[in-house]
Amino acid sequence: MTKRADPGIPAAPAAVVRKLTLEQKARLLSGASFWTTAEVPGVPSAFLADGPHGVRRLAPDVGDIEGAVPATCFPPAVALGSTFDVGLVRRVGEAVAEEAKQRGVDVVLGPGINIKRSPLCGRNFEYVAEDPLLAGEIGAALVTGIQGGSVATSLKHFAANNQETERMRVSADIDERTLREIYLRGFQRVVTTARPATLMSSYNRINGTHTGEDRRITTDILRGEWGFDGLVMSDWGAVHDRIAGIRAGLDLEMPAAGEDRVKEIVRAVGSGALDLADVDRSATRVVTLALAAQTARGEAGPGEAAPGEGAPPAERGHEPEAWHDAAHHALAREAASRAVVLLKNDGGLLPLTPRTRIAVVGELARTPRYQGSGSSQIVPTRLDDALAAIEDSATEVVFAPGYELDPTGTTRRRRAVGRFWKRSADAAEALAADAVAAARDAAVVIFFAGLPQSAEAEGRDRPDLELPAVQLDLLDRLLEVNPHVVVVLSNGSVVRLSGFADRVPAIVEGWLLGQAGGGALADVLFGRVNPSGRLAETIPLRIEDTPAWTSFPGTGLHVTYGEGIYVGYRWYDARDLAVQYPFGHGLSYTTFAYSGLAVSGDKSSADGGGLTARVTVTNTGEVAGREVVQCYVSLPGSAVPRAPRALAAFAVVDLAPGESREVELPVARDDLAYWDVRTDRWRVEGGAYRVEVGASSRDLRATAEVEVPPDGFVAPLTAESSLGEAMAHPVIGPTVTGMLHGAGLSDDVMIMTRAMPLDRLPYQPGSGVTHKQVRQLLDVANGTGGLVNRAAAKVLGLVGRRRRTGRPR
Repeated sequence: MTKRADPGIPAAPAAVVRKLTLEQKARLLSGASFWTTAEVPGVPSAFLADGPHGVRRLAPDVGDIEGAVPATCFPPAVALGSTFDVGLVRRVGEAVAEEAKQRGVDVVLGPGINIKRSPLCGRNFEYVAEDPLLAGEIGAALVTGIQGGSVATSLKHFAANNQETERMRVSADIDERTLREIYLRGFQRVVTTARPATLMSSYNRINGTHTGEDRRITTDILRGEWGFDGLVMSDWGAVHDRIAGIRAGLDLEMPAAGEDRVKEIVRAVGSGALDLADVDRSATRVVTLALAAQTARGEAGPGEAAPGEGAPPAERGHEPEAWHDAAHHALAREAASRAVVLLKNDGGLLPLTPRTRIAVVGELARTPRYQGSGSSQIVPTRLDDALAAIEDSATEVVFAPGYELDPTGTTRRRRAVGRFWKRSADAAEALAADAVAAARDAAVVIFFAGLPQSAEAEGRDRPDLELPAVQLDLLDRLLEVNPHVVVVLSNGSVVRLSGFADRVPAIVEGWLLGQAGGGALADVLFGRVNPSGRLAETIPLRIEDTPAWTSFPGTGLHVTYGEGIYVGYRWYDARDLAVQYPFGHGLSYTTFAYSGLAVSGDKSSADGGGLTARVTVTNTGEVAGREVVQCYVSLPGSAVPRAPRALAAFAVVDLAPGESREVELPVARDDLAYWDVRTDRWRVEGGAYRVEVGASSRDLRATAEVEVPPDGFVAPLTAESSLGEAMAHPVIGPTVTGMLHGAGLSDDVMIMTRAMPLDRLPYQPGSGVTHKQVRQLLDVANGTGGLVNRAAAKVLGLVGRRRRTGRPR
C-alpha cells in the first residue's frame, strides 16, 4: 500500500500539471457539470455549491432550487451586516462549513460583499453594507469561519456588480479613486486578511472591459498588489471571450462549457493566440484547489488511488436529506435576533409583556419571508414563523392575515375578468375588515409588513422603494382604530418609511432573517433579547435623495458612477441631507453613555503607524444590553475631496446595568489613506484628524483630534507639475515659496503663477527661463543633482518681470 501523503502538504500541483496533455489541461479550465470541476488523471473533481448563508447542495447537473438538499438557512448577508458582530458571523461560517462537509461540498460560493450603491439593486439582500470597511470585516469573518472548517470559499462578485439590470453586459464606468476606495476596498480587506481560496469574477464590465478579461483587475491588482494566490472563477455563464480571460487570469469557467471549449483553447495555443504558460498557470491553480479539497476530505492523494476511485462528488455525504442540527438552528436564531434593528420605540411601547392583549396583523407573520430569490436560496431544515412564536410568548393573541401575499402580477388578469375581480376585491376587503376589527380591541397591534418575494430577486432590480399599497392602506385603517401599532418589517433592502414613520410609535426592521427569524423576532419583541442590530445602510426619506438616483441603472449598456466616493452615508453627510434613519442607527431597551475618549497614535513605526481610540461606555439603563460602538474619522481641510466622516472601526460591548467598560477601537494606518490618482498609489495625508465615536454616523457622542504624520513617500515632480506643487515639495518647496513671496506679487498674480505648469515657463515672453533650467529644477526636486537655490533662482527669474507688469505675459 502506498504511504498516505502528509495531509498538510498536498502533492505539488505544478508537478501534476507537467504530466498532463494540452487537452487535459484545457479540460481542467472549465467545469465538468453545473457544480463540479473536471477530473483528469491525478486530479480529482471538486464539488461547488451556492452559499454563503447556507449550503445549496444540488445534483451536479441541476441548476434550480428544486431538489436541493435541506440545510440550515442562516440569516442572509443583509441581516448579518446589521449585527456588526464579526465573532458571531465567524461562528455562522464555521457552522456552514460543517454542513458543507456533511453534504460533500468542497467550495461554498460566497460571501458576496458588493457595495449597496443603490437601494434598488435587486440583489442587495445578498450583500452586507453600503460601507467598504463593514462589508470587508463581515466578509472576512465569514471566509475565516468557513475556511477554518476546511471548506473553501469564493469571494464574489469581483467587482462593481451593483445592479441586476443588464448585469451581463452593462459597463460600470467608475473613476479610479472611487473604484479603489469604495468598490475594491472591501475585497482588498478580505483577500489580505482572510485569504479566500477562490474568487468569483462578476458578469458586468468595468469601464468597458468584462471583469473576467480585465488583466489589470484580475492579475495586476488582485494578485500583484494584494498577493492573492488562489483561483479565479467566472460567475455562471459570465465568460465572454475565453481566450482573453485565460490571458487575463480567469482560471476556471463555470459551469461546464463542453468539448468545444477544450478545442478552442487547444487551437489558440497551436496558433500562438494563447501562450501555453498561461494555460499551465490556470491549470495549476485548478489542480491546487482540487488537491486541497481532496486533502480536506481525508481522501487518498495522487498515486494512492486511480482517478475516480472512491465516492464521486455526487455521492458524498451521509444521507444529508435527513440531517438536521438543532445547535445550528439555535445559532441561526441567535444571529437573527442580533440582526434585528429597533428603529423607533416612542414611549417604551416595546418590549411587550406576556399578558399584553395583542393583535397580530399581516400574512407575513404566518408565512414568513426569510431569504431572497435566486442562486442563494436555501431549502431550510425547518422554518419558524413569528405568529407561532408570539402565540407561545403571550396569553392573549388574535391573528388576522389582513392581506394576501404577493398579489402582484395577478391584478391585471383579475381586472380583465370582471366578476372574478369583484369577488377578489370583496375578499380583500373582508381580510382588511377582519384585521381592523381585531386591532380595535387590542392593547397593541403588531403589524407585519414587507416586500413580496417577487420584488427582491437575482436578475432584476426594484422599481421603487415602496411597500405594497395594500399594506400601507391597511396600516392607515389600523391607526384609525388603534394608535399603539408596532410595525415589523420583512425586506432584503431598505423601504421608504416616511409615509408612516411619524404616525406609529414603534418600528422594527426585521430584514430577511433565515429559518429561525420568527422566533428571533419574538425574542426581541418580548425582551428576551435586547435589540442591538444597527443599520448597515441608510434609510432615505425618498428615492430621489439617494446617491445614484440620476444614473441608476444607466442607459445604453453604460452606468456612470457620477456620485464618486460619496456612496451611502458619505453622500447624505456631504450634502447635509435629512434621512429617515442614518447608517449605524439602532435603539436598545437600555441606554448608554460615552466618556473619556482618548486617541493615540503608534509612534513606534517610521510612518507613524495607525491610531487607537479608547472610550468608556456605560450602561445607564435598568437592563443588560449590547452597544455597537462606532468610530468615524475625517481630515478637515484635506487637500482632496473627502466625506465628512468615514467608518474606521467598530466594536460590540455587552454591559450589565450600571456597568462601565473601556472599549478599544484600533484604526489601521491603511484605513486613513486615500487613492492618489496622480501617483497611482495609496497615500496618508498628514494633518490633524478628527476622530468621532458614537452610536451611529449621526449620533456622535465624543470627539477628539490627533496629529497623523504624512507618508514618507514624496511624489516626483514632472514638467507638468505646477509652481504651486513645487512650492509644496519638501526639498525645493521652501526656496521656491520664499522667492515667490519675496517677489511681492499681488494675490491675483500669485494665484495665477501657482497654477502654471513648469514646462510652460520657457514660453513666457521675457521670462529668461530655459528648458534646461526647468530640468535642473526637477533634478534637484527628485534628488538627481544640482543646487536648490541656484536652480530655483534661475527658474524664478521671471518673477521680477511679472511684478513690474502686474500680470503674467
